[in-house]
Amino acid sequence: MMPNSALTAALRPEEEDAERQHTAHHNGSHNGTGVVDESTPLLLSDAATSKPPPAGGSTDSASSHSEETDSDVEVVILAPELSTTRLVVTLGTTYIGVFVGAIDASIIATLSGPISSEFQSLSLLSWLATAYLIANAACQPLSGRMTDIFGRGPGLVFSNIMFAAGNLICGLAQNEGTVILGRVIAGIGGGGLMSISTFLASDLVPLRRRGVVQGIGNIAYGSGAMLGGVFGGLLNDATSMGWRLAFLILVPVSLVSAVLVAYLVRVPPKVSNKSLISRIDFTGSFLSVSFVVLLLVGLNSGGNMVPWTHPLVLTTIPLSLATLGLFLWWEANAAQPIIPVGLLLDRTVFAACITNFACTIVVMMVMFYVPLYLQVLGHSATEAGLRILASPLGVSFASVGCGYIAKHTGKYRYLAIFIVATFAGAVVLLTTLTENSPDWITFVAMAMHGAGYGGMLTLTLLACMAAVDHEHQAVVTSATYAFRSIGGTLGIAMASAVYQNILKARLWERFGHLPGAAEEIGRIRDDLGELKRLPEGWREGVIASFMEAFRGVWFTALAVAIVALIAVSLMKQHKLHTNLARLDEEEEEEEVQQ
Repeated sequence: MMPNSALTAALRPEEEDAERQHTAHHNGSHNGTGVVDESTPLLLSDAATSKPPPAGGSTDSASSHSEETDSDVEVVILAPELSTTRLVVTLGTTYIGVFVGAIDASIIATLSGPISSEFQSLSLLSWLATAYLIANAACQPLSGRMTDIFGRGPGLVFSNIMFAAGNLICGLAQNEGTVILGRVIAGIGGGGLMSISTFLASDLVPLRRRGVVQGIGNIAYGSGAMLGGVFGGLLNDATSMGWRLAFLILVPVSLVSAVLVAYLVRVPPKVSNKSLISRIDFTGSFLSVSFVVLLLVGLNSGGNMVPWTHPLVLTTIPLSLATLGLFLWWEANAAQPIIPVGLLLDRTVFAACITNFACTIVVMMVMFYVPLYLQVLGHSATEAGLRILASPLGVSFASVGCGYIAKHTGKYRYLAIFIVATFAGAVVLLTTLTENSPDWITFVAMAMHGAGYGGMLTLTLLACMAAVDHEHQAVVTSATYAFRSIGGTLGIAMASAVYQNILKARLWERFGHLPGAAEEIGRIRDDLGELKRLPEGWREGVIASFMEAFRGVWFTALAVAIVALIAVSLMKQHKLHTNLARLDEEEEEEEVQQ
């Protein structure tokens, strides 16, 4: 996490902007188009809106306003200007949730073994991570629309409570089913903590300064993800409560965060004459969750728990595609959809979503298989972990750095192309790896990889928000999270399929004719420890087979990285405004004069 001074500097509004908005507010005008009158919603008296009702008290005006409020149109209430101190404290509190959510997502890397051993269930091993991932990915697309209706504050309180409840259940669980239930509940909360914090920053910080804030949020996520495995392993090994304490210790942190956000977050929800329940797209919500759950169950199961030809995979993936078709059709015709399909047809939004999707595929390939490559060469798990630390460091520096550049230049498109080209360059370096490659290649590649991904996250999110109206910022952010979640799962599945198929084929080509080859090849594929017990004359061929399998993964990742580079180049440059109302300087001056 960055020091408060850095966050303060990043968030400090220009005095001129504050003065103009303050003057405009007290003059009673909203976005330069109207004044408060009897037909204006009461909430408008405290904040400007991006879509105010018509001004004036004439019959025509009142009639026009009546027609608008009787329809499905919702009025966006811009959040009031916060002092720098209040802004730092508010966002800092939400980033605590991002930090612990990232810890919880990665903590299972070191705890899945001890948990599975305690309950004597190897099948539990894969579901511990999968249950959290699926719940997380399924709920993120809903969080944008739901917090538009009910408010960011209540959404964050709900997410913190669900996160705390899920971890409490895991920590007290007495059987494997209860642990999985706890992971699902924690995943629901964790998904909200990640996405709603992003929406909140968009509500409170103008686009021009938004990239810096997103970069700081990425540091909170990156540091949590980096420390999760270490944190879990340390508590498991060094305390009498073992793995249970790793979950239980997150509970009070989440509850304190819930109390703080309940007090601090004061972003008004969208205003409508319709009831809250009637504004929820239940059918769209069901189809959205069904699509993500079916797809991720199929992708996570195939090649991991069951073969790709298993009925579970052959049923869930086609059903998920059919559900996606129904979802798109329904959302295109819904009055108040979860994700307005028309937004995805915007060139910049679509390009940014595809970039997130492709880059996250590559990230999961690299993050899972670079440590495996290092362990095949004889490094311990700890040594492998230390050699990839350059990646989260790259994420931290590039996220904030790209935000600062966007803040000072007002441009993001060419910077995004450069940063994704850097990301692709990291994969090019990986394709050169052999059993004799020096350590510096891995270090440099992982630093470039982290920098490329961190910068991409900041800039593509900035591009999406700049491309749509303020009222759609939350739902379009939810869409990028959904593309990212599906990309991550697909990346693991693709890398596993390429790696296992190439490794198996090369081992059989080299050793299939030898006595006992089937059993030995099976042991090599399942246990890296077998590399220390190889029959005489096998080692050179086995290592060569592993290197070919890794090379297949790297070249697959490179092809996907090129897709990301093409996609990001299709984004358009949109104006990054310096105020929440998105007024140009001339419009602001006119606002003040009125």
